Amino acid sequence: MNDVPYWLNEKGPLAQALEGFRVREQQMAMATAIDQAITNKSLLIVEAGTGTGKTYAYLVPALLSSGKVIISTGTKTLQDQLFHRDLPFLREVMKLPIHVALLKGRANYLCHYYLNLTLKEGRLRERHQVRQLNTIKEFAGITQTGDKSECQGVPENAPIWSQVTSTRDNCLGQDCPHQSQCYVLNARKKAAAADFLVVNHHLFFADIMLRDEGVAELLPNADTVVLDEAHHLPDVATLFFGQSVSTAQWLELARQTLVEGLALQMARQELEQYLLPIEKALRDLRLLFGQREGKLNYESARAIQGFTQVGQQLLTLLGELNGYLAPFAGRTEGFDVVISQWHTAEEFLSLWLNQEQDNSEAIRWCDCFSQSMQLHYTPLSIAELFREEINRQAKAWIFTSATLAMKGDFSHFQRDMGLEEAITHCWDSPFKYQENALLYVPQQLPQPQESHFTEAVIEAAKPVLLASRGRAFLLFTTHRALLTGAELIREWLQREGLEFPCFVQGEQTKIELLDQFRQSMNGILCATHSFWEGVDVKGEALSLVIIDKLPFQPPDDPVTAARLEAINRTGGNAFMDYQLPKAVITLKQGAGRLIRDEEDKGVLMICDPRLIDKSYGRRIWMSLPAMKRTRSSEEAIEFLSQC
Repeated sequence: MNDVPYWLNEKGPLAQALEGFRVREQQMAMATAIDQAITNKSLLIVEAGTGTGKTYAYLVPALLSSGKVIISTGTKTLQDQLFHRDLPFLREVMKLPIHVALLKGRANYLCHYYLNLTLKEGRLRERHQVRQLNTIKEFAGITQTGDKSECQGVPENAPIWSQVTSTRDNCLGQDCPHQSQCYVLNARKKAAAADFLVVNHHLFFADIMLRDEGVAELLPNADTVVLDEAHHLPDVATLFFGQSVSTAQWLELARQTLVEGLALQMARQELEQYLLPIEKALRDLRLLFGQREGKLNYESARAIQGFTQVGQQLLTLLGELNGYLAPFAGRTEGFDVVISQWHTAEEFLSLWLNQEQDNSEAIRWCDCFSQSMQLHYTPLSIAELFREEINRQAKAWIFTSATLAMKGDFSHFQRDMGLEEAITHCWDSPFKYQENALLYVPQQLPQPQESHFTEAVIEAAKPVLLASRGRAFLLFTTHRALLTGAELIREWLQREGLEFPCFVQGEQTKIELLDQFRQSMNGILCATHSFWEGVDVKGEALSLVIIDKLPFQPPDDPVTAARLEAINRTGGNAFMDYQLPKAVITLKQGAGRLIRDEEDKGVLMICDPRLIDKSYGRRIWMSLPAMKRTRSSEEAIEFLSQC
């Protein structure tokens, strides 16, 4: 049988093949709605709470459909889970002769051309990078896929990978002498031939942009597109529909230009006459900001003494370089790519510096880091751009996540993505939150903007941490609060002689921290945004989640500030229409770390008095799973004694 109810029922083949498999009412309803959307080629937005079984709820009807399917995820963890676990299992049990492929972005695949170029250059300064390059060379001789995640001994985030992989801008394409061995092309051929393709959101939107630029599409045409972890989409789409470049990228381009030029027997001194002043101007641009790090809009950047002069000097130097390089066009494929990139750099910098003023559709801003800076040109809304993609071809579009709605209302997500006509459904978690979870908001805490707020949060947390015997996440909204809070926790543990291990984000990898936390069974993990989602700790190892304050986006963030202004200017309410929904979605992600299984129990402690004091506070806690609520520390301690 090919109908969804046959597979998703308590006595069906899946239940018999998978120990502990339980079909829930919410899962069946979700799968039925998705099946209808696929049949009707319609738009569907679904929020499914933790434990609903949403992965099978969309995989089963998608597998049963007759057309091509693309599944896009927000995280590598889910992407790997789908490809390596869920899809092989379902394909075997359902006995479906379908071809499944996993496709990653080109930065994940080794490039023969740039590997050979780096080997010939021989200019790596660090010994560990030389060792890593030799490891990659050996890997190139044995790998079938070129996927860097399979290269033992070289971390996926190692800087050396940027020198042995290609980018969209520097790929030689059909002119590459290694085209027949290209790992990226081989992966794309497999993707084109697949019935079922798993990608991530970054790759999905990169494909949309490539088609908009008139380049052959990366992903095959599909009849059904499922975008899981869809709460990431507005930010990812904004990234790809905008433009950005970093001074580090241009410095790397200068290095690559020298390598390609010397391979053409060009005079080093002549090349450096043009490249070295550009490198100096790029570093001078960053030095103007001193120790300052963070985001600034264009007006704030321009107000920094010397910024306009150095920017215009850099633009002049780019023009001179492009004039010098022009006669060398056509010499080699690699050098033609370099020339094209410098033209693009000049065009972008001219747009960024010389546009008379930011318009109602986009904003210019920059982001300063310790050693580099990025220039951005960001659309204020991507709704119309994405709507054009939706209307390009009739297909089913499924958007799903555990956190998309604010008390069942999807209007903010629909506005952001141009999906006003979509059908929406919201299914709550089947877990027994009323019995197993308690929301605790402490009394007499200061307002979050007060200087001693983090100290007060830690003081309020101490008796609750004792009652939970560790086994806690402390989730902070800023890195500064994280460092302060972690230091206070460690001082307290040492002073009181408490043997609760304290794990702090940034001191080890995320995987290492989580493994050690799970094994400890009494640990305290202090973290910020990257631990608010995609973290799954089931059972007794976690019984307390403490959130310092409501996660409103900083109003001085350039893009946020421009969007708020645009909403108010057009008669909307920026706080209610934008800031509040964004905060609710993020809070739901953080709160979702607590109950991950039917048997889980625990306390969610939110230390922000605005949850009670402000009129909008009710709308926030009403959007959380329906758990018991208290302001009594005694009641929270008593509840934890039973966990």
